[in-house]
Order: sequence, then structure tokens, then C-alpha cells
Amino acid sequence: MGAIQIPFSKPVVLGTEGEWVKEAFANSRVAGDGPFSARCSELLEDAIGASRVLLTTSCTHALEMAALLLDIKPGDKVLVPSFTFVSTVNAFVLRGAQPVFVDSRPDTLNMDEELVKELIDEQTRVVVPVHYGGVACEMDAILSYGNDRGVRVVEDNAHGLFGAYRGRPLGSLGCMATQSFHETKNFSCGEGGALVINDPGLVSRAEIIREKGTDRSRFFRGEVDKYRWVDLGSSFLLADVLAALLLPQLERREQITQRRMTIWQSYERSLAAWAADMGATLPVIPPHCEHPAHVFYLLMPDQLTRDRFIAHMRAQGILTVFHYLPLNMSPMGKRLGGRRGMCPVAEDISGRIVRMPLYYNMGDDELAKVIECATQFEA
Repeated sequence: MGAIQIPFSKPVVLGTEGEWVKEAFANSRVAGDGPFSARCSELLEDAIGASRVLLTTSCTHALEMAALLLDIKPGDKVLVPSFTFVSTVNAFVLRGAQPVFVDSRPDTLNMDEELVKELIDEQTRVVVPVHYGGVACEMDAILSYGNDRGVRVVEDNAHGLFGAYRGRPLGSLGCMATQSFHETKNFSCGEGGALVINDPGLVSRAEIIREKGTDRSRFFRGEVDKYRWVDLGSSFLLADVLAALLLPQLERREQITQRRMTIWQSYERSLAAWAADMGATLPVIPPHCEHPAHVFYLLMPDQLTRDRFIAHMRAQGILTVFHYLPLNMSPMGKRLGGRRGMCPVAEDISGRIVRMPLYYNMGDDELAKVIECATQFEA
């Protein structure tokens, strides 16, 4: 097996990271909520149109904050896609919620909105749509079904920052949304995330939960003369030195997104005929969705072909990878009521999907090699 020459992903490198980190240390504010954090939050609030954006240590922690803010309790139900990362559901299970696994649409791979309508009942408290690959779920339908039953909608927007649904920014549609700045995401500070708050009534308590359950943020604003323990909470703040890594990427978001889109479109254009001959399919992007080129994937005709393709690419020094295993078939998912056959579409696509290398600093020669090696594969 050959050494990997072209990885699946790389974090963004702009070449100025050292300068920003030095400035963070020069400010003597490398812990949370320093000047770089404030600038990142303000930029995101403006871009998304949110009431408040709070940087967090991860998207996982942002989801856990959302569960705390909504007072999720044992016996509450939360609707989550089966085809997602475990953090989407873990945050709510930690509060005692019962997950209800929702199958995928076969086109966008997103949560099937019509199943959401069927599965909401009187115990349902939250629906958590995940915009897979940054392609929006059918949010008008999901929001409508939630509003009809008094159910809150929290967007897991780990893939979709700066994407849009019917002209509206992803992350602006639910009462809250969560973002990821993990090293595999379009914008990265190694580990990081954000809670996007669109319901103004949640802002004050969100600050408290994020600050270990204290009113420390109010103290720093001079609104109280001392801070106290007033609620549940934990330490969810992103270090300002990490925000210093993130800020220049956010400021150059159009440049970064355009490069990723160029790579994405090259794959689409160059692999279409080969994929058709293989019986494979490319991503489906509905006309009312604008995606940020987070993932380019192929759905192979079967798992054996998918696994052979991954081995073929690796032998050429190229890392291509599969993605989620359905949550309803995981050991923990089964303990919580999941079973094989519950989400047939998710179970099918999980065995056939393969993701192609895609990162901002990917060179044209690397891209050409990936495409050449892919199109040399024969079933």
C-alpha cells in the first residue's frame, strides 16, 4: 500500500498565521472572549443575520449548549438524521432525551422532511436537521411541521457555513444553529465551533451557560458588581489565540469558498461521464440551494465497488474516505431503540458513499492527479 501523497483534507493555510497568533499573545488575552473572538462573532452575526454568535470549543459543545438552553429532560424526544455524526444526537441524549432516527432523502442525503412530519408527536421537543455537505435540508417544510406542533428546530450547520436556502443563510433558519471549525471544515482553527442564536430570548441565558453557569459576561460589561453561579453550565469558550487563527479565514471567506468551488466543479465536470459508465452518481444540488463546496462525493453502485475504488486510489497515494455509519445501527443507537432496516436509505448510501479530496490549498496538479486516477478505475 503506497504512502499517502494527497490527503483527504488539510486545514487552510494562508501564510499569515504566525502574525495573528503573535498579536493575540501581545494582547495578553489568549483565553476566551478576547478581541479576536469578538471580531469573529461580529463578522458571523453580520453574515448570518443572527442575534448573537458565541464561539465555542467545538460544534459538539455548541450542540450541548443548545440542549441545555432548551431545557431538554428525560422523556423528551429529539428527531435527528440517522446519517450524521454522533455529536448531533449525543448532545441531547446527555440530557436524557430519546432519539428518533430519521431516514435520508436519496437525492441530497439530507433528513427526509416528509418523515419528520410523520414522526413528530406530543413528546417531540426538537428537530435537528443537518445540512449534509452544506446542501440545505428542506427547511420550509421542517420549520412548518415544527411550528405546527410547538417543536423547536436547531440547525446542525457544521458543513454549511456561508451556504444558503432560498436566499437565506444557513444557520439563520432555526431558533439556533451550530457551526464547526474543526480541521476538516472549510474554515478551521484546529478545534472550535460556534452557537448561532436567532431567538433573542435565548441570548442572556446562553452567555451564562457558556460561562460555567455564571453571570461573568455581565460582570465584564459592568452590569453587575460581582459574578455568581446562577444556572447550569460549563466551560465552552474558545481560546482567543484560536480565534486569531480563525478570523483571517473568515475575512477571506469568498476567496476560500471560490477555490473550493473551483475544485468541486472540476470534479463534477470531469467525473460525470465516467461515473455514468460506472453506474455511480454525483451530488444532487437543488436549484434553490447554494452550497459552500464542503464535500464532493460519489455514490458507487455497491459497497464492493466503493471499497475497491478506495483501495485503488490509496494505491496511487490518494486518500478517499467513506462517511457515517447509520446511527440506528450503531451499538449505542441500538441501545436507544435503533435497529437494522429502520432507515433503509441511510443504510444503503452509507455502504456506497466515497468522498474525494477537497481542501483550499489543493494544487491544480494534485487535482489533476486525483481525477486521472479516479477515471482509470474500472468496476
